[in-house]
Amino acid sequence: MDLVGACRAFVSVGERGGFTVGAAAARMSQPVASRRIAALEERFGEQLFERTSRRAAVLTPFGRDMLPVARQLVQAADALLHEARTARSKPLRLAVPGICSTVALARLVAEARDRGLVLDVRVAAPAQRAELVRSRQVRAALLAVTADRATWSVPLGLAGVRDPGVKRLYLETLRLGRGSPDPARRVWLQPEDDVPHVRDPLTRLRDALGLRPAQLAVAADLTTAVAEVLGTPDLLLCSPDQAREFGLHWRPVGELALSRGFALAAAAEGNPRHIRAHLDDAIARYLGATTRTATTQTLPSTGRTGSSEKGPTT
Repeated sequence: MDLVGACRAFVSVGERGGFTVGAAAARMSQPVASRRIAALEERFGEQLFERTSRRAAVLTPFGRDMLPVARQLVQAADALLHEARTARSKPLRLAVPGICSTVALARLVAEARDRGLVLDVRVAAPAQRAELVRSRQVRAALLAVTADRATWSVPLGLAGVRDPGVKRLYLETLRLGRGSPDPARRVWLQPEDDVPHVRDPLTRLRDALGLRPAQLAVAADLTTAVAEVLGTPDLLLCSPDQAREFGLHWRPVGELALSRGFALAAAAEGNPRHIRAHLDDAIARYLGATTRTATTQTLPSTGRTGSSEKGPTT
């Protein structure tokens, strides 16, 4: 039995003194109201209305005693439904990486709305996202984590203006010979990849290959990094989706397998699984992720990722 629905019929009929007008006020037909009240009487084991030939609905003494309590139940149910609607319409503030176009971000917001979630997105760098969720300035954040802790994984490679004509780009080819008049080509990292598990393996590889320290540079922002690459022979460390957006030719790094790892973290006592249940695929499309795991992280990771993979010089 629908206890709230039955009490709603009982209260509406009891307050208005008639089954027809009471049922109409409760937005149900008179037969439905009668059945619900009969079911309530059967549940209580007592009659709520006098059974007379008159058309008026007259409360029994038991009915008069039960009417205030039933009214409280209906009011509480209405308040609960109102709070649920309010909570669903309240924007969910989510911190996201600034690695995607405005269109990609708009699509994420639109898909969330289609699934009943109103997103208020805040674009921030990795360290800022971790602080935002820790300080509860956002309800959730996509954190940068190592590959073994990632829910979504995005491959990283090198991209430049010219087609390299090879399947992989090796950092070894950036080493200048003695007395070379050409300027040293640089690899630009965007702020999103200025994290230990991406930056440190590249730094160690740079040093092992004998490249100059300045050949691995971190740009102040993504626009600056792309501008440097568009106007020079330099390379940008980025995802395949980013390379397509910027009109660059992308290749995997020859010596390393690098990737961005992301995990959803909720503010204290929050539950990121609720967001993932609605937006798992939408987030993957936004990030340009190629793989997803069942892991859901609640803390940022500062570990290293990247495995050594050497190949022939091109």
